[in-house]
Amino acid sequence: MSDPRHPTAGSRVLILGLGVAGRSALKVCREIGAVATTVDPGTADADHRSLETLDLSGFDLCMSSPGFAPHHAWVTAVADAGVEIVSEMEFAWRVRVPDVPWVLITGTNGKTTTTQMVGAIAEAGGLNVAVCGNMGVPVIGAAREQRDLVAVEIASLQLHFTTTLSPHAAVCLNADEDHLDWHGSVEAYRADKARVYRHVQVACVYPAHDRIVEAMVEDADVVEGCRAVGITRGSPSVSQMGVVDGLLIDRAFHAGRHREAVEVGAVSDLAHLVAGDVPPYLVTNALAAATLCRAVGVEPEAVSRGLSSFALDKHRTAWVATVDDVHWVDDSKATNAHAAIAAFGGRAPSSVVWIAGGQAKGQEFDDLIETVRERLRAVVLIGEAPEPLASALAGHAADIPVTRIGPGDTVMEQAVAAARRLAQPGDTVLLSPACASFDQFRSYADRGDAFATAVGALET
Repeated sequence: MSDPRHPTAGSRVLILGLGVAGRSALKVCREIGAVATTVDPGTADADHRSLETLDLSGFDLCMSSPGFAPHHAWVTAVADAGVEIVSEMEFAWRVRVPDVPWVLITGTNGKTTTTQMVGAIAEAGGLNVAVCGNMGVPVIGAAREQRDLVAVEIASLQLHFTTTLSPHAAVCLNADEDHLDWHGSVEAYRADKARVYRHVQVACVYPAHDRIVEAMVEDADVVEGCRAVGITRGSPSVSQMGVVDGLLIDRAFHAGRHREAVEVGAVSDLAHLVAGDVPPYLVTNALAAATLCRAVGVEPEAVSRGLSSFALDKHRTAWVATVDDVHWVDDSKATNAHAAIAAFGGRAPSSVVWIAGGQAKGQEFDDLIETVRERLRAVVLIGEAPEPLASALAGHAADIPVTRIGPGDTVMEQAVAAARRLAQPGDTVLLSPACASFDQFRSYADRGDAFATAVGALET
């Protein structure tokens, strides 16, 4: 591992982007006596709106927001000046309280749910855990608190500039196509996902059925003694966690794993989260969370207690209301095609009015439309650039009525009104955009809240 330049008193730190992470870094710089300079083109209290007037060679370190892709002119200028660029996660690792174990969770889908499950299981096991990262809770602040465990949701955009972070355990849940506009190609996207396994100390956790992710583990540069631990929804082999007769089974972390297994929970521990059968993706999330917790010493009994008390994010296939026998479901957290497919496989019944659209992030939607078309009654498209979805619908579901809602302050109210006209008794109106929210909303949560507010107005 290289010798990183830690922020210290007197060091000069350039902060690109003054959002939540940038402000956290600024606060820490002030605490430790580092000299921070902030740059953000859209924030009034940033020190500078651009890099033009700065001597970049004078900086020791640059923390860059994920809003600046590696090919952004500012990022390349900083790199060309010989200044090391780090992510929020890397910066947090360098200013952290020492000797606190971290676990990392990434994946195209399921990482927020899994990270929150880690928190629930760890708390059930008596640990003081910080649940933070890509879901909006700053890692930098959490890293500087005395904790028993730090559970970090980390996206590919944050992994790109993460170099020395050395977690106890890490998982990549899946690596389907996403953020191709930022990474440039699916190969570059997956290469950044694979960085989650660099320098892992105890356990590289991976879905045993996924050859792409398994190869990431095989190629990872890990700490000597680190183990590969697979998760499977079938019967587990040695060094795996799996499912047998509805029970969650550990054959990875107990002394007798070569001869026997130990029960850590049950699929029924998740039954309160959904209407109907527990969907496979939730079982996978639970197994991943349980495995990460077992890797840091959480006892088997805590897994079941934690899962039984766990509650889903309110914007993940969350029932909002039933109005005139039409069910309204908020899955605003579905910011890519694969997450939307999961939503249709979960709570959505056979007849759906689908609200979709936003920033496509370079995705193609043909597979999504082919997968869900038999369940569609109609589609309401939102977003400033609906064409990628519209083209896929025209090509693979030309008989499905499509209503387009133009951009504006009332886009969600108009979308909900259109969906109400299209829905019939017994239908579900599903907000599962398959796209990012930033073209018209502050975040996926803001988008989901706008949906819930508009649906609430139907009941008055």
